[in-house]
Amino acid sequence: MKNNYLPNFASIKIVVLLFFSIHLQAQNDYTVSAIPHQVYVGSIPVQGTSDDTFSAPIPLGFDFYFYGGMYNQVNVSTNGYISFNPQAQGTNSPWSFNTTIPNANFPVKNAFFGCYHDLNNSNAEGTITYTILGSAPYRRLVVLFDNQSHFSCTALKSSFQMILYETLNILDVQLIEKEVCNSWNGGNAVTGIIDATGLIAYTPVNRNTGQWTAFQEGWRFQRPINTESYLFAKCDDDTDGFVSFNLQVSQNDLSPGNPAVVAFYNTESDAVSQINPLTGLIYTNTIANMQTIYANVNGAIKSVELRVIDCANDYDLDSVETSNEDLNGDSNLGNDDTDGDGIPNFIDNDDDGDMILTNIEYVFTRSANVASALLDTDGDLIPNYLDNDDDGDGDLTILEDYNGNNNPLDDDTDGNSVPDYLDSAVALGVSNFVGQNEVTIYPNPVSSVLNIENKSSESINAISIYNVNGSLVKELKSSDSFQSISVSELQSGIYFVKIQLNNRVANYKFVKQ
Repeated sequence: MKNNYLPNFASIKIVVLLFFSIHLQAQNDYTVSAIPHQVYVGSIPVQGTSDDTFSAPIPLGFDFYFYGGMYNQVNVSTNGYISFNPQAQGTNSPWSFNTTIPNANFPVKNAFFGCYHDLNNSNAEGTITYTILGSAPYRRLVVLFDNQSHFSCTALKSSFQMILYETLNILDVQLIEKEVCNSWNGGNAVTGIIDATGLIAYTPVNRNTGQWTAFQEGWRFQRPINTESYLFAKCDDDTDGFVSFNLQVSQNDLSPGNPAVVAFYNTESDAVSQINPLTGLIYTNTIANMQTIYANVNGAIKSVELRVIDCANDYDLDSVETSNEDLNGDSNLGNDDTDGDGIPNFIDNDDDGDMILTNIEYVFTRSANVASALLDTDGDLIPNYLDNDDDGDGDLTILEDYNGNNNPLDDDTDGNSVPDYLDSAVALGVSNFVGQNEVTIYPNPVSSVLNIENKSSESINAISIYNVNGSLVKELKSSDSFQSISVSELQSGIYFVKIQLNNRVANYKFVKQ
């Protein structure tokens, strides 16, 4: 059944973000963030899984960029990681290590550690499998370690998954359950990524080399948004790979308020020289499925990625029909990004960035008055799957993860069987919240200074900034200026800002470039 309900939510303000594209430089600026826990299913056996060995090469079917290199196949180590170095099937994979990363002497380099530790599935109790999910240009390789025995502690098991995203070049880890074998190799394990030199590496907090356990955790390694590229993705009803793009949509996005300064060209050199502009604003791609044209925006050159999308596919597996993810109804799926994470909703499995999977929040309710309506717990006309404060209590859903396990689903502090993020009676001491038009922040994304405009009649008492894991990274008290905040010292990524006005609070999300 197709539910054409989204036009009813015209009041939802969608921030237009410039999309990212592939950078061919060093790619050393990854960020690590928590993501919702999600378990995939795959059944293709990884070939060659003897103890401490590499598998046969697994063809990706697409190009994947990692630390500046381009790869179309990978090898899987039976010790819980993906190697981007060409490896022969059956060759030795190191199992012993005791140093944290980065480290030039670390025994494995140019690799993606799902959960690197000494495993041995000679008892054949578990499996190592893989699958390719989705359709081009947004496929995913998923490598699944299920119920793998620890070497020397065969009663202990590890289950985890590694995911590589086509086009997005994102790496995800899903740690389903991981135990510790203290009696072997110091119980050491590590989750993260490392470059070919060993000198650059990233790990989640408390997941570097050491003794640790994990249960139902999700982590993402991602490079910053590239603001030099703009995505125009449009549904292809007849699936022939060609559609007509209304470039006025791009004009409005690239230069809000002054679209006339935007002109389009077939080549970058023409855009720079401002010769041979495209005539008219209705343009049909001349190369099937994917084509790049160029925009001159008042002298600045931006590539415009034209993508022809088969909207019969659910690219993000979130149960929302792809055609229904064009929230602003302008025909471009690429500029609908509710949570501002640089990933458009149609390829984002957590559209509002609240650590609850969209397919969990995408729930229809029925009543005597409404035959079918999306769940909207706080009645603010924003359905829960697009609302980062589901119960309207002034506390972002992601900050109602009171037990700190990156999952608001299992927090019920008052024991009434209603999760705190859906219970407006549970909040962090906030009795009221500020309307979104009373306090605004800009620019967003921001590179150095975040401005605060207070239109309310109250004074700001305090401002707190949290990272995506809910950790406090910056705080301003009454003695500080509340008109602007320097964020230049923050790493690139997504942040939440909490603005306190007496006993009221406003919560916002911003992207640090």
